[in-house]
Amino acid sequence: MSKILIRGARVLGGEPQDVLIDGEVVEAVGSGLSAEGAEVVEAGGKVLLPGLVDLHTHLREPGREDSETVLTGTRAAASGGFTAVFAMANTFPVADTAGVVEQVWRLGREHGYCDVQPIGAVTVGLEGRKLAELGAMHESAAGVTVFSDDGKCVDDAVIMRRALEYVKAFGGVVAQHAQEPRLTEGAQMNEGVVSAELGLGGWPAVAEESIIARDVLLAEHVGSRVHICHLSTAGSVEIVRWAKSRGIDVTAEVTPHHLLLTDELVRSYDPVYKVNPPLRTERDVHALREALADGTIDIVATDHAPHPHEDKDCEWAAAAMGMVGLETALSVVQETMVETGLLDWAQVADRMSFTPARIGRAQGHGRPVSAGEPANLTLVDTAYRGQVDPAGFASRSRNTPYEGRELPGRVTHTWLRGKATLVDGKLT
Repeated sequence: MSKILIRGARVLGGEPQDVLIDGEVVEAVGSGLSAEGAEVVEAGGKVLLPGLVDLHTHLREPGREDSETVLTGTRAAASGGFTAVFAMANTFPVADTAGVVEQVWRLGREHGYCDVQPIGAVTVGLEGRKLAELGAMHESAAGVTVFSDDGKCVDDAVIMRRALEYVKAFGGVVAQHAQEPRLTEGAQMNEGVVSAELGLGGWPAVAEESIIARDVLLAEHVGSRVHICHLSTAGSVEIVRWAKSRGIDVTAEVTPHHLLLTDELVRSYDPVYKVNPPLRTERDVHALREALADGTIDIVATDHAPHPHEDKDCEWAAAAMGMVGLETALSVVQETMVETGLLDWAQVADRMSFTPARIGRAQGHGRPVSAGEPANLTLVDTAYRGQVDPAGFASRSRNTPYEGRELPGRVTHTWLRGKATLVDGKLT
């Protein structure tokens, strides 16, 4: 059916309204709407948000299809309420040419569960020595605007400066994985009391903070945009806050897991908690929540990092770093930010849709739920509570830190340009 009537939805958490979708756009928002022949979805007070946008997703294809594919990753995204994801460049081959980013972009278009915007590598092969084909990737069919060597840091200050200068010409942004490699050699977890007690190599906060401090100064010098990936420490918050007070064009993201989990969990030696950057302290968690609430941290991004079973079912030191996150992100944000009173649903829409779409220049996404706008929408049953069961994930991987944990909220419907990708919690 070309028309869909969503009846009694709380748009951005407000009073219940009806929303009429006609084809690919929202036709009307109001009370008592009707449309002959329309498919009716009884929202019953569920919260209606603009489709979520994830600025930091690892889809693994090409090269690591045993972990994830564009198809399985976008199905996971739709299950989590996302209508657009930005796919990181650390694939095999690396997405450092127009050809590779176009391949990923076309796979996203073919599968149709959400829009896939590739992120281009900053340097050739993520090796940090020579700039990749930034201009060619931007001019390609994929229209790349975000560039990152995520998984590795662009630690050479000259290379970072040149990248910032290059992307400035077309309004692009460099997304930095802030990790000074010489300060994290052999690091296994956050450096602190727990690492000392467990005898695991410590990952100091200054390894992140020193790179952020350098890069915001470089961005100021060049007059370009820099985005900080997965910010994780209280000190990093203060540096970004200072940079913004100076008018530096910096944005930052926080992951759901850094809003909820701490390094105390590493005492279990369960590699599911091994992640880059590492889980930090309770003090850091509270600083990140406050910073997301006051706008110092601009967005939530999942850093969805799928791994096959064998890469996590091993001893801690040998395990891969990363967690899946697309299907649980909104629930974690509800628990840590909404139910604590730090954000309302309109602000969640800002942090998880409007602002990430703006940073990444995602056309047609992060738009208001109003007449004439693209019908990229997600409906959330905020009253739901249930245990996380990774067996039901759409992702190809199961490395979630929330298995068996009760989380609030469940995405029941997702629409991509008026086409349902998720109905009653089931993929179409």
